[in-house]
Amino acid sequence: MIDELKLAGAAPNFRVKKNWPVERLWRVASLRSEKNRPKLQLLSVFLNRGVIAYGEGGGQVHKPGQDLFVYQVVHEGDLVLNNQQAWRGSVGVSKYHGIISPAYVVLHLKDSLIPRFADYLFQSRVMVPQFVTASKGVGDIQRDIHMPWLKNIRVPLPPPEEQAAIVRFLDHANGKIERAIRAKRKLIALLNEQKQAIIHRAVTRGLDPAVKLKPSGIPWLGDVPEHWEVLRSKYIYHEVDRRSTTGQETHLSMSQKFGLVPRSQLEQRGLVSESYVGAKLCEKGDLVLNRLKAHLGVFALAPEPGLISPDYTVLRPVGELEPKYFEAAYRTPACRVELRQRAKGIVQGFWRLYTDDFYDIRMPVPPVTEQREIMKRLDADFIDINTAVDRTEREIALIREYRTTLTAEVVTGKLDVREAAKRLPAEAAEPLPADDLPDDDEEVPEHACEPL
Repeated sequence: MIDELKLAGAAPNFRVKKNWPVERLWRVASLRSEKNRPKLQLLSVFLNRGVIAYGEGGGQVHKPGQDLFVYQVVHEGDLVLNNQQAWRGSVGVSKYHGIISPAYVVLHLKDSLIPRFADYLFQSRVMVPQFVTASKGVGDIQRDIHMPWLKNIRVPLPPPEEQAAIVRFLDHANGKIERAIRAKRKLIALLNEQKQAIIHRAVTRGLDPAVKLKPSGIPWLGDVPEHWEVLRSKYIYHEVDRRSTTGQETHLSMSQKFGLVPRSQLEQRGLVSESYVGAKLCEKGDLVLNRLKAHLGVFALAPEPGLISPDYTVLRPVGELEPKYFEAAYRTPACRVELRQRAKGIVQGFWRLYTDDFYDIRMPVPPVTEQREIMKRLDADFIDINTAVDRTEREIALIREYRTTLTAEVVTGKLDVREAAKRLPAEAAEPLPADDLPDDDEEVPEHACEPL
């Protein structure tokens, strides 16, 4: 097959089937500039999902601007690129007629590209490196598309019948891949539910099944061991607001999946969105809350001293306690309902948990020695569950890597699928929606999805 390939002549270079034409983007696309259609449906662009209806964003995108008259019109079959995040692959060909933020680039594609084929192509690892070289900026978080460079990226153009075969084959393959991923994610969800049930019982009832109980007076908490206290959070934690004077401390960043980790760890994945202007200081063991997302479980213990976003809340123990016990207790689904009920805001995704409202949450407080015993037991009990979850997540990662590689091989003609496509069932099912949701795979910072 290598003998049948040719260099596409792009930077970075990639190979395509010899008999396929390769054109500059501006030979097959043109800039679309339509506005003043505020009643059309709102759209967004998600990494790994392409163009989606705004409501499918799951609260991961910014609230749209007030002046929808300046939003750009997107037609079915248009290529849409997130101006600041195209270099990560935040692009897609729309199957919707709607409007999108003026911060995006909207391109009308010529008929030489079948829309479904173009969607696979432009999100593939063949095209994304070209978006990197067509973007410029400082650092690895936001790079703006430079239009003169974008115009010159190379686009392979298989014959229409071969594009159709590629779409048929990839739709069928992706349907199977998505079903496999969903099955494994259901397994992970069941394992995590099992963990949460064990944690909830341990942090609210302790380890002794024969212990005498008393009513806590708190609906979410129920009965608690007779010798435990039930205290408002203000008697467990107090807010600390110290600011850095040098900015030299380790920068820590919050992630729903990874917790509070050194910023560099998330920068490598393009996941940092918070500002560090006026950064706060935290100490090891402090409980740090992202006030906008605390009800989603976006809080964690500080693993080391460092700097955090000024919009976070730093909570320090009032007295001696086991920090991991209280992190686990606040993270239980029942307590997260309490966090949500106390968060204030009008629009979903912009609820904010203020300190005084956090202080009002009543928590079970075992003796410190018992707190430590509970966490030690939980750590031991979860070895097998955590191993199973890690193994399943690795399997999902391998499946996704296979899908990425398969797509790149097919859209460049390295793998000829015409005969395979002919043998598929007469009515191939539409592929399931991509299951790469940000909270489970690639967490996407809000500004990476929907610029204001």
